[in-house]
Formats: sequence, C-alpha cells, structure tokens
Amino acid sequence: MPSEKEFINQQKEKLEKEKSSIENSLKSFATKDKKLKGDWDVKFPQLNSENLDDSADEVEEYENLLPVEFSLENRLRDIDSAMANIKNGSYGRCEKCKQEIPKERLTIYPAARACNKCK
Repeated sequence: MPSEKEFINQQKEKLEKEKSSIENSLKSFATKDKKLKGDWDVKFPQLNSENLDDSADEVEEYENLLPVEFSLENRLRDIDSAMANIKNGSYGRCEKCKQEIPKERLTIYPAARACNKCK
C-alpha cells in the first residue's frame, strides 16, 4: 500500500496525463478561446456555396462536436480543480460534505470532486 504522499503523486501523474490527452483531443477539432480561460471553441466550417452537400455534412459534424467539446471542457475543469486541491492540501475531500473521498474512488477517477454518497 503506497504512503499518502506516494498516492497523491500517483494521482497527480494520472491527472497530468489525462489533461494532456484531453487537450490533444480538443486541439484536433477546436481552438482555445484566448478571452475565456478554460474555454475551447469548435472550429466552424468554411461553407462552400458550390457544394451544399459537403457544407451540410460539415455543419452536421460541427453540431456533433459541440457536446463533445462541452464534456471534455468539464473534465478539464475537474482535473484543474483536483490539481489545485493537491497544491493546497485539500485533495481527496468531498466538496459537499468535506469528508474524505475513498481512495478506491480516487484511483478510478482521480478528478472526483465528491464522495460516493454526495455524487
């Protein structure tokens, strides 16, 4: 069983890897919003008036990517919050009831913000 410090270091490493992976995924279809921290924008297609079928497909793909972008942004916010909690020493505490989040839950989802009872 790892010590508390080793466990937190393992979780921090997992969080950093997941953050990098999510950002790489977002970069493939969105750009970072320079004005709004933590916000990404799906690239709107350049519509071609000569080929309406292609333009319609591109708009449909854009619409399909919007919820993906939203989901990934939320995961990034959870990761950033968990990493901030590691820095300030409050990692592993439920944001709602302030009780400890079980290590099993944190092992499965290192960015967990709530315990099993409050989630």
